[in-house]
Parts: sequence; structure tokens; C-alpha cells
Amino acid sequence: MDTIEIDEDTRAADLDAIARVVAAVEHVQRNELVDEFVALFRPDAIWTTGGGRVLLGRDQIAAFTAQVLPGGMTDLVCTLEVVHVLFIRPDVAAVKVRQLYTSPNGRRAAEEGEGTPMFVMAREDGRWWLTACQNTGVVDA
Repeated sequence: MDTIEIDEDTRAADLDAIARVVAAVEHVQRNELVDEFVALFRPDAIWTTGGGRVLLGRDQIAAFTAQVLPGGMTDLVCTLEVVHVLFIRPDVAAVKVRQLYTSPNGRRAAEEGEGTPMFVMAREDGRWWLTACQNTGVVDA
């Protein structure tokens, strides 16, 4: 397998753009913005929810999100943090995210647990898109 060389400026710009997409996911979830959430996905994206439901394409993602997001963040604040990025190709990245839930006053919402989503993202026409995502809860070992 050939190694792909990416210059540092390009890599830094891509990491920044990926972090902005993750921050946008946090923002739209926190503010329950269904249309803006769905717009972060490629039209043919795959999303497996934390409950194990497989959603294929924006239409299914939109229908599910419209059911669960409005009111879903009442008394909860979800924070997302990029913890690792693996560039599979220069235009495809696997992004490991830490997902924490707190109350609006900052207290950890232990009953909600912690999530560890994986976002596979693809850069097309200069923009990073959520492409294949899985939301998984952390299990205590």
C-alpha cells in the first residue's frame, strides 16, 4: 500500500474543518435544529443511532431526527469532542468522538452515560460531510 503524503497546512486545514463539522453537530443537537442537523450529511449517508436503528439516506435521517430531536435535549446538554482522526485517504477520515451529557447547570447526567460516536467523513467540493456514522454508548468494563 502506498503512503499518501499530505502537506502540514492541508492537514491542519482539514482537521480544523472536521472539528467545525463536529461542533456543528453539537450546536444543532443542543438547539434541536432538525434541518440543520440533516444538512450535515451526504444525501446517501448511513447513520446507525445509539439505539441500533439503521438509517439510509437523508430522508430516513430526517424522518427519525424530526421524531426524536425536538424536546430530546430538554434538561440536557450534549458536548462532543474530537478525540482521534484517522485519514483513510486525503478526502476520507474516520473521526472518533467523545459524547458527554450534562444538565444545563453543568452536572454530569450519569443516567445518560457517555457516547463514543464514529463519524466517517468525506470531503467533496471542499466541504466535509458526515457519510457513515455510528453512535455507540460506552460500556463499563
